[in-house]
Amino acid sequence: MMSRGPRTGFQTATLPRTTSAASAARHSRIMTIKRITHVIFDMDGLLLDTETFYTIAQQEILAKYGKQFTWDLKAKMMGKKALDAAQVFIDDMQLHGQLTPEEFLQQREAILDRLFPTSQLMPGAEKLIKHLHAHKVPIAVATSSHRRHFDVKTQQHKQLLQLFDLVVTGDQVTKGKPDPEIFQRAASGFAQPPTHQFTCLVFEDAPTGVQAGAVIGPRRYPELNRSTGL
Repeated sequence: MMSRGPRTGFQTATLPRTTSAASAARHSRIMTIKRITHVIFDMDGLLLDTETFYTIAQQEILAKYGKQFTWDLKAKMMGKKALDAAQVFIDDMQLHGQLTPEEFLQQREAILDRLFPTSQLMPGAEKLIKHLHAHKVPIAVATSSHRRHFDVKTQQHKQLLQLFDLVVTGDQVTKGKPDPEIFQRAASGFAQPPTHQFTCLVFEDAPTGVQAGAVIGPRRYPELNRSTGL
């Protein structure tokens, strides 16, 4: 049975009377859950419904070569810095000698510039952000998107984005996910950074992002299981 301990803000387990002192100590360490003090969000596919745009753009490019964009390839690309993701695209689709990573990005950029201004919030995102802000929980965005794309994607949602304490974009870090650099930069950028890794909650939807968030703390939540669609 779970109960809240006095003045600690933690949840602790009520143990059976027959539990030994050693077992009780181990049980207490396992069951003690620290209160969440800070929250970091990925953006694409989690706060904003933009992942579909990437699928549309990448399928449009592949159609020229008679190839099909798949979920497996999308999962490999998600969360990576643009040039790294482009190289994965070229390698996986065996387009060497036909398309360079730079050419791919140039073509994709033209398509995305047309689509990004229509980006909509994911269901529940606005309610959650406002709830955390109202309860004075520091919140940040840590997105692999570079600043120009971030500005285009969020142009309809600037008022909501003002509720965030800080935003870290992909062009502010040198390493892409699954390296934790972007989450570490966000966590350290709060006016009062988290004092313990277990108190920082990371929301992610990309496999590489979940790996990166694991370094910040054990709590990171994929937005949904996308294994059945793009």
